[in-house]
Amino acid sequence: MGFNLTKYFRNQYLKEDFTKNVWVDLDKEEQSEFADEIFDLIDNAYAPIGGHPNYKSPDNVVGSEGEAFYSAIDLDDDPDIDAIAVDKKRAGGLKSVAMGHDGTSDAKRAAINIQAIMLKKPGHYIEVSGKLLDIFKSKGVPVVTDEEDIRRILKGKEIKMNDDGSYDRRIGGDLHTKVLMGNPL
Repeated sequence: MGFNLTKYFRNQYLKEDFTKNVWVDLDKEEQSEFADEIFDLIDNAYAPIGGHPNYKSPDNVVGSEGEAFYSAIDLDDDPDIDAIAVDKKRAGGLKSVAMGHDGTSDAKRAAINIQAIMLKKPGHYIEVSGKLLDIFKSKGVPVVTDEEDIRRILKGKEIKMNDDGSYDRRIGGDLHTKVLMGNPL
């Protein structure tokens, strides 16, 4: 991938408009302009678990994941986006489907905290496992364990319920154990 001077200057101009330490929703044009950066942030966050199943390249940001809503924050002195939160409109409201960060503690904290705040509001939910499950529990995010609610929210998804309220389902072709959290509608 070569250096694109036009894109560089366009990105610098747009980023200067970002208010520091404030989450901003990116419009479709900005999603396209920042696709490489958004992908890098998501890829960085999910690298420890082998990557995000829906984000394999920057093309996914405006392609297969183009209907998603992207929110970004700039936390430091450089003009780059430091963290990203990604939601999609689904049957239960807005589903948090991804987050990204630049690897700094501040960016990780910002990505997790914005999701924890949103997940406590009606109409917001997430499927999680592992470390994020524990983090969101510690932040008071409600856990949804009612099978009827889970099946309604994940309508059309093949799931196998577990005794503890978690469930198994295929995501990106792989079987995952997940827990539904938040306040779906």
